[in-house]
Amino acid sequence: MAFTSDTEIEHTTRRMIDRTLPKEAWTHEAHFAGALWLVAADFEAAQREMPGMIRAYNESVGGVNSDTEGYHETITQASLRAARHVMDRAAPGTQLHLVLRELMAGAFGQSDWLLTYWSKPVLFSVEARRSWVEPDLQPLPF
Repeated sequence: MAFTSDTEIEHTTRRMIDRTLPKEAWTHEAHFAGALWLVAADFEAAQREMPGMIRAYNESVGGVNSDTEGYHETITQASLRAARHVMDRAAPGTQLHLVLRELMAGAFGQSDWLLTYWSKPVLFSVEARRSWVEPDLQPLPF
């Protein structure tokens, strides 16, 4: 889904939060749309609250949050940081859907962007799923 308005971003994020978003709509782009919307309001609150939102959403669509699937702390926190990085580089007042378009057109828009910074064994470890793990290949660019 290509978001064409900030209203669409807000609507999708609110539906994820209230657990009415269809599972197939929770795409890589929708994850970043939600991250941007939450980060725009309050980065620290997004870091605290998004984990619980994602866990609850996963369960609402029949998923589980375990050591091998579902919520992933390192991916979530890295994505929130990437969202903030792209937002900080945008001109003041840039609409979120335009920031999202720029984000998706760049390296972060690739679903495997994290593998530039983490090796698969580290990123997909139980430790990285449960808590923040620093990149082992190279530092994040922000």
